[in-house]
Amino acid sequence: MGTTTIIDMINQYGVPTVVAVGMAYFIYYVWKFVTHNILPSLGAASSTLVGLIDRVRMLDNDMIRLDQKIHTIIEIQNQQLDPFEAANKKRMEARQTELDSNQDKKIRENKKEISKLKK
Repeated sequence: MGTTTIIDMINQYGVPTVVAVGMAYFIYYVWKFVTHNILPSLGAASSTLVGLIDRVRMLDNDMIRLDQKIHTIIEIQNQQLDPFEAANKKRMEARQTELDSNQDKKIRENKKEISKLKK
């Protein structure tokens, strides 16, 4: 199709008609390209995406199961502490409570003395 043919068509049918036919061909070409090249690729990508999502869900479930197992093991280990360690821990907690009560007592005594000195 040469330039003279296009010029003859413009002279015979007019610019708007020739441009409308050209746009129709362009739209047909784009539609054909999309339906034959892009849509099959999107279908393959969609199936791949679904497979990847399933794998991620499986891995997430595996991670949750492993996390539960680890917490169970830690809990069992804490329950099976050496009896001496448990007794020592109780002694340390009792000692800390005693120190705290002594410190509270000293603070109260100091407050009383301060209030006496202010009078």
